Amino acid sequence: MTANENGFSYTLTAEVDAPVSTVWTAWTDNAHYEAWSYSKPGSVEMDVTPNGRYTATVVTPDGQEFPITGRYIDVNEGESLVMGMDTPDGGEEVMRLDLADLGGDRTRIVISQTLDTQEQHDMAKQGSQMLLDSCAAYVAKM
Repeated sequence: MTANENGFSYTLTAEVDAPVSTVWTAWTDNAHYEAWSYSKPGSVEMDVTPNGRYTATVVTPDGQEFPITGRYIDVNEGESLVMGMDTPDGGEEVMRLDLADLGGDRTRIVISQTLDTQEQHDMAKQGSQMLLDSCAAYVAKM
């Protein structure tokens, strides 16, 4: 974690045994994303274009459900996504996903985010780590 004048930042990285195209599909195709992202079946809708909207209902390990909505701020196919998640106060939390081809059908996934408070940071970082772990396991089987 890094605390600075702009908030609390984190960067998480995973290397997966799958080509970039497979990882990109896992993050941008409704059915694939739903299969690994802790989303309630039938709840994922993604328009992966700049200013396109996304919605999903996340199911926590203890069975609680909560909706998430947001938009894609920037989309560079096969390389990166910048996503803004709507916050209850009408704001937006921005997360960046970067993919790098490591050769030999291996991909590096990097998630980074800066948040306003320590509590937001800790919750987002934990959620992002869960997503990385689940995505890695999923794409290895695709």
